[in-house]
Amino acid sequence: MKLTPNYYRDRVCLNVLAGSKHNAVEVHAAAEGHVLVGVLSKSYPDVPSAVADMADYAALIDNALSIGLGAGDPRQSTMVTELARQLQPQHVNQVFTGVGASRALLGQSETLVNGLISPSGTLGMVKISTGPLSARQPDGIVPIDTAIALLKDMGGSSVKFFPMGGLACRAEYQAVAEACARHGFWLEPTGGIDLDNFEEIVRIALEAGVEKVIPHVYSSIMDPESGETRPQDVRALLAIVKRLLA
Repeated sequence: MKLTPNYYRDRVCLNVLAGSKHNAVEVHAAAEGHVLVGVLSKSYPDVPSAVADMADYAALIDNALSIGLGAGDPRQSTMVTELARQLQPQHVNQVFTGVGASRALLGQSETLVNGLISPSGTLGMVKISTGPLSARQPDGIVPIDTAIALLKDMGGSSVKFFPMGGLACRAEYQAVAEACARHGFWLEPTGGIDLDNFEEIVRIALEAGVEKVIPHVYSSIMDPESGETRPQDVRALLAIVKRLLA
């Protein structure tokens, strides 16, 4: 497995989707390598077809592959774990309860494995019942500090805070960012992020002292007809990051 140097060096790394292999190359170049390129497991009928196709993506973008669930779908958790084992990507998106299995089957600590937690509506509290069975039960709400400790116990690398609805839960997001900073944990804000709110969302995390921020910017920068991410929008996001870090 090859890890892009920018992956660990950068304080902010973009995460965007690729609509095709050509698009993956385009967005990787547009971000000057400061990006993880998402390919969704939900797009494939089975593990073998996903492994074969995702391996091609990884080879084209210096293994800056981010294996996605698909809108946080807990039913994809097991498939993502198996894909992670076989592909050894740079980045794995997981529901909260899938983190331990993914880390164990990866067999190494370099790949970033996030754990999906959701806003609860209560400041300082988050929903961790995002797994295949737990998502169908009454919400499991815990303090954000506890959620981070649990993720660390399971070998997780970061909090994926989703769905944010952009800045709809700004105060909750800030509390999560402050907790990540307290515990030296990485943060991946996700859901409703666009060119208009991106700067503020990233700034909140940076000002809170988060060590590394990986904002996921998906449908807002994708062409609705082609399903591909617009390289010019990725360049615009990178310009904002550079300005924030200057």
